[in-house]
Amino acid sequence: MIDSQNLLRVEDCAVPLLNQHNAQERSLWLPQAQVMLPLSYRISAGHSHPVRPSQPAGVVYRRYIPWLERTLSFRVADADTDLPHFHRWMNDPHVAEFWEEEGDTDYHRAYLERLGADAHSIPLIACLDERPIGYFEVYWAKEDRISPFCEAADFDRGWHVLIGEADCRGKAFVSAWLPSISHYLFLDDGRTRRLVIEPRSDNQRMRRNLQRSGYDLLHEFDFPHKRAVLGVLPRQRFFEEQFWAPQ
Repeated sequence: MIDSQNLLRVEDCAVPLLNQHNAQERSLWLPQAQVMLPLSYRISAGHSHPVRPSQPAGVVYRRYIPWLERTLSFRVADADTDLPHFHRWMNDPHVAEFWEEEGDTDYHRAYLERLGADAHSIPLIACLDERPIGYFEVYWAKEDRISPFCEAADFDRGWHVLIGEADCRGKAFVSAWLPSISHYLFLDDGRTRRLVIEPRSDNQRMRRNLQRSGYDLLHEFDFPHKRAVLGVLPRQRFFEEQFWAPQ
């Protein structure tokens, strides 16, 4: 059996090996693939939705990035281990401009603990070679506030992101994490047919990055706290047009 890390490090092999088939081979990318539960429903906050699996722990996705010569991974956030850098990131003016979640350590600990206990979302820490660089929130869209704005299907997923380390921002890093978060969410549950995202409408850099990564920006709409734009990425387009590789 070929070791997936070595397989992805060999540049001469990258083109023939990275194809639609193994891009969807969960065991190459997910150290601990989630079990897909039999379909049954419950109601949360007025939304009928499938029963979701329990929150995972540890690393959920790993991928070697040749142009950075480092391994990108997503692991589930831990309120004790990750509080110092999460707190620092949230109080960074660059992050706070869009997240608006500044606060003290007690506030940010409660924030992580609340997300960790919420079945509809998973808080993730993005790492490069084990160094924490950013934070993602991934969620099931059906029971999220975005649902009425996107006609969410049962297994649609969405995500939010902040890159907290200033030296890990820029095109080379976006080209690593943006295709990877989409890839992870499509692999995590094979019934996910579409990803949705709702960045602030005036975030022009994010809009450009999303479009380069296969997302269609459909329309703007109003949340109570911001004017947003709806981005959508279908599963079929992601794999057929090979958006798991940077464009």
